[in-house]
Amino acid sequence: MSRVYNFSAGPAVLPEEVLLEAQREMLDYHGCGMSVNEMSHRSKTFDSIIQTAEQDLRDLYNIPDNYKVLFLQGGASQQFAAIPMNLMKNKKAGYIITGQWAKKACQEASIYGEAVQLASSADKTFSYLPDCSDLPITDDMDYVYICKNNTIYGTHFNTLPNTKGKDLVADVSSCFLSEPEDISKYGIIYGGVQKNVGPAGLVISIIREDLIRDDVLPFTPTMLKFKTQADNGSLYNTPNCWSIYICGLVFKWLKAQGGLVEMQKRNEEKAKILYDYLDQSKMFKGTVRVEDRSLMNVPFVTDSEELNAKFIKEATAEGLVSLKGHRTVGGMRASIYNAMPKEGVEKLVAFMDQFEKANG
Repeated sequence: MSRVYNFSAGPAVLPEEVLLEAQREMLDYHGCGMSVNEMSHRSKTFDSIIQTAEQDLRDLYNIPDNYKVLFLQGGASQQFAAIPMNLMKNKKAGYIITGQWAKKACQEASIYGEAVQLASSADKTFSYLPDCSDLPITDDMDYVYICKNNTIYGTHFNTLPNTKGKDLVADVSSCFLSEPEDISKYGIIYGGVQKNVGPAGLVISIIREDLIRDDVLPFTPTMLKFKTQADNGSLYNTPNCWSIYICGLVFKWLKAQGGLVEMQKRNEEKAKILYDYLDQSKMFKGTVRVEDRSLMNVPFVTDSEELNAKFIKEATAEGLVSLKGHRTVGGMRASIYNAMPKEGVEKLVAFMDQFEKANG
């Protein structure tokens, strides 16, 4: 078996220890004689899996008692609709447009009410974050929405927007559990797990209890009501049992590594290796304003599409895979999530240096 260094933006790299544990438990989970893929989601065994996963997540994020943790289906994109359906009491909300996913969330919300673009960085291909210290927020807005880490464009909110007392809703799909969070600063913080936490097919949403109410928009489907899911402990229907199980293993792994303070330290070390090289390179350059750089997703380019393609091809042959950038940015993108070892980043930088010397 030959493992590559997988720089995919998602589905993405998972800790080898987690994959090996899942392999050992595939046919017989803890002596029950069956796989997690086969057991009833109503069984005591699965109840233990989901309850333990929730508690470990609460421990990692220090989630306050007045927040519910929901394990949902439909990915982050389904929350683009669920959030306005549940929160748009005044049929108006503010959106900060810093990339494709915030833009799509805003477009979806505009179906159900007025989605106001409070700020945008579209003018420079989302290569920076706009000033969010004094946004044109009005009293009748139900919430303010951000995508905290922009997977495609490689930006990250290092300072949260001033929401002027309005609830902040944040999509944290690509920085989920990469750093400590003060959950009390958010009304809702949610993320699709396939980028930094687990396999595709699950979104975890952490919602303050007062936002889980009956008075949702009248056409809201039963399955998209937060109250339906909260009242049933995320088990209104059959959940994504396998993804919840793997996420639970990842949560255990994160705790064993030292928690989120330690993960942030490691992520900063990995990102520094790559950014330091980009800052001194004559061939490669980063695409993001320095103060807005993401620790998770690092886009970079050369000045030639032909050279970009050659680099990606040769890197793949070296076991450095999934480095092609998103079509809206071009070039390359290295996603260096929690499970990417420092050795992977070091090998990438060594290859970049070798490539630059050979082709410069």
